[in-house]
Amino acid sequence: MSTIDAPRSPLVSPQRRRKRGINWEKWGWIYMRASGVVLVVLIFGHLFVNLFAGEGVKAIDFAFVAGKLADPFWVAWDTLLLWLALIHGANGMRTIVNDYANNRLVRYILLGAIALSTIVLLTLGTLVIYTFDPCPAGSPADLLPSFCPVP
Repeated sequence: MSTIDAPRSPLVSPQRRRKRGINWEKWGWIYMRASGVVLVVLIFGHLFVNLFAGEGVKAIDFAFVAGKLADPFWVAWDTLLLWLALIHGANGMRTIVNDYANNRLVRYILLGAIALSTIVLLTLGTLVIYTFDPCPAGSPADLLPSFCPVP
């Protein structure tokens, strides 16, 4: 019978290991698991409604999108999908940068670029969802959704 040696003792004393404050890595790990589960539901719901329900892919046009974004349920659904997916992806990229970028300056530049691009994309995506006008002035009547007033 073979035995396994006891693991090495830590290099840092237990008193120094205790760090006050929020454990961001733990909360990032928990976020990735929780958002991943919610994203699976959101993505499959999105795909089902857009691809299988109704007439399928051929029905996706401006009027279809306008009709979805006129409904508060789909506005909330798309907002949650946008925010969870972008933050989930940014957190994953942050983890990769932390694992592979050895130079401190390069790591800070990459992390800053990830943070900046995430903020810009979240801002623009949210603006599109909430400021979308389903009945733009001057559009041909045959392209507008049925609920738009015909000029």
